[in-house]
This record gives sequence, structure tokens and C-alpha cells, in this order.
Amino acid sequence: MSTNSNDQGRAYEYAWINALFGVLDPIRKTGIVCNSSLDANERAWNAVSQDKRDLFTISANAAVDAILELEPRMEEDNGDTLLLEFQKDEAGETGDVRDIVIRRDDIEWEVGLSIKHNHSAVKHSRLSHVLDFGNEWYGVPCSDRYWNDIAPIFQMLNHEKSRKTSWSDLEDKEGDVYIPLLQAFLNEVDRAYNQEPEIAIRMFEYLVGIKDYHKIVSHDNKKMTLIHTFNLHGTLNKSSCIKVSAFDVPVADTPTEILAVRFRRNSKTTVEIYMDNGWAFSFRIHSASTVVQPSLKFDVQFISTPASVLHIECKWNRK
Repeated sequence: MSTNSNDQGRAYEYAWINALFGVLDPIRKTGIVCNSSLDANERAWNAVSQDKRDLFTISANAAVDAILELEPRMEEDNGDTLLLEFQKDEAGETGDVRDIVIRRDDIEWEVGLSIKHNHSAVKHSRLSHVLDFGNEWYGVPCSDRYWNDIAPIFQMLNHEKSRKTSWSDLEDKEGDVYIPLLQAFLNEVDRAYNQEPEIAIRMFEYLVGIKDYHKIVSHDNKKMTLIHTFNLHGTLNKSSCIKVSAFDVPVADTPTEILAVRFRRNSKTTVEIYMDNGWAFSFRIHSASTVVQPSLKFDVQFISTPASVLHIECKWNRK
């Protein structure tokens, strides 16, 4: 992710905490937790243009009432304090993909938001000659066969890096890099799954997260903010003492099996992993720099989610 995209993402998160505080503080005691992530997001907010700030505010305000309707305990006033907190970046490394956590400590309740600006990527993971994706993703270290398969690919990339070669100058980057690397990746996932079928749920939790949350995606061109419910453990959409949500958010079944791993039809850059219970993911590999580097990035997207993941469209107020 570029610096500009990162700043805009952080600024959009800041718009959301402002929107939440703006609607909740007048009706109940609400506080924002001060931490390093708040400082970083506030700096990003101040760094973007006023036009961007106005756009981010409109986007957040379009969906904030829906979030309150989904989570009645946010508005419930028992004299306690509702806390809004930005997660530190390190949380994502342990499988917690939430950006904002909203909690009430007196009732041991919390709900999380994962916030995206103009993209709905699941992950941006990397492959390299030293990154053991198997150990990181699902707890099974990559095999010697995998390391042997990818070694010549990354040796070539290291050589081209020393020559300061541009990716665009490689004669056949698909045939020499993308296809063999993706095939080695698929083969390794297949080997690990045959060895330990439990990796299906571990890989899923790495990709989707270990905590329940509402995923919020701003689509600026469509002037729409989408909410996707990931109620994997049944902690979302809890009624308060005085209100039941107008939404009924079902618990989504998590996968237990990997059904297929394959190249996308007619693609040299994208592979797909299909799991049971309606989950499927695409993995598009690409370079994240102009000059050749011995590291490549995955853009991981959903192909499908089960019907129990709700998708709520919130159109912007165009005034």
C-alpha cells in the first residue's frame, strides 16, 4: 500500500471514530481511548485535503446509524462509559483484523469494525525466499519441496534486483515468476492440507480474522458505504435491555474443508481456494514496486461468502 493510500485509510478510520463519537456522546457517556494509533490516524486526518475530510465524513455518516441499529448496546445508557478505541497495527499480526473496537467494560461486551477505503481486500500478504507463509498462515512450516521449488525463482529475482531491472523489462515475468511461484504455493497448500486437514480453519482465520466484526467499505465513486457482517462466533447484534435490532444477523458457518485449489481460468496471475460452507478466495500475485524485488504481494479477495454474511448498502446524503 502506498503512503498516500495508507494515509487516506487512516484518515477514513479517524472519520469513523469522529462519526461514532458525534452521535453517541450526546446520548450517553462516551470516551475515545488515547493511544499511538489515535495519534497516527489524527496525523493522517490532518495531512489529507479538506475535500477528502468532507468526503470521508459524508461516507461515515451515511452508515453510522446502521451500525447503531445493528448494535443496540452502543446506545444503551446504564450510566457506564462506552469506549471507542483504535486497534494497534500489531493486532492484525495475531489475526484480529478490527480497526476500531467499541466496548463497555461493565458488561464485558465489545464489537469491532474493520474499515476499508475504496477497496475490499481480505489481505495483502507476501511471498519471498524467506517468508514461511505456511507457518504464518496456518501453523505448518513450508516443506523442503516448496523451498526447493521457489529457490531458482528468487535467485533470478535477486540477480535482476542487483542489475536494477524494472519489472516491465522482464521478458516473461508470468512464465518465469508468477506461474511457477503460484504453482509452488498451490502445491504447498495441498500438501499441508493432506497432512493436516485442520489447516482449513486456521487459514480461514488468518484471512478473515479470529474476532467477529462489521466490515465497512467506502465506495466513493458509487457514493455508497457498504457494511458486511462477519458474525463468526455469535457475538454481534446483541439486544440491549430496551431494544432489539431491526436487523437479524445470523451466525456464519466457518469452513472445515478445502474443496479445491487451482489457477483461475485463463489467468497467469491469480489462483483460487474454495472451502466448504460457501467461502472462496482469490489470490492475485503482483509486484509492489517498479524495480524487481525478491518479494511479491498477494491481493486476496473474496470470490464468495455464505448468505449468512449480510451486505447492507448505505447511500450517501448528496446534499
